[in-house]
Amino acid sequence: MTEATKKLQYTLIIMKPDALVKSLTGNILARFLEARLRIIGAKVVKVSRELVELHYAHLIDEPFFDDLYEYFSGKTYGPDYERVLVFVYEGEDAISKVRRIAGATNPLEADPISIRGAYGRINKKGVMENVIHCSDSEESAKKEICLWVDPDEIIKEIYPTKKVIKNNYEVIEWA
Repeated sequence: MTEATKKLQYTLIIMKPDALVKSLTGNILARFLEARLRIIGAKVVKVSRELVELHYAHLIDEPFFDDLYEYFSGKTYGPDYERVLVFVYEGEDAISKVRRIAGATNPLEADPISIRGAYGRINKKGVMENVIHCSDSEESAKKEICLWVDPDEIIKEIYPTKKVIKNNYEVIEWA
């Protein structure tokens, strides 16, 4: 890829509860930093059913959805792990770099040196415990970033925003 074809992109990465259970946070962050990606937003989120339904809307009618919710919300692992770490990264060709480092969604199909290949598994209920979520396109990155992160939680404006009044306070929302 030439310098002229490289493109600055934004992407969302979610470290799922199994990454926290396995104490993989530092290892995962190091891999993305080594790829010259930059964190521009980060937060800890206690995941609600509604948020999982919005994030995985395309899977809501699947018979495994309840198990997926239990896993993604951390309920599978107990109260100490009922959270995820959410990151917005920027960098040249960030989406493809992150996808390559993360590996295939199915840990059994992922390169063994990728994050999912090294640390993921299929649990007894058949749910893919694949350690992280990462955006698969610029369109999904924008949708997911706007779902998971408020504009004021990112250090710069990456998408259009608007000011609105809520409870007598001015706040910034995605436009």
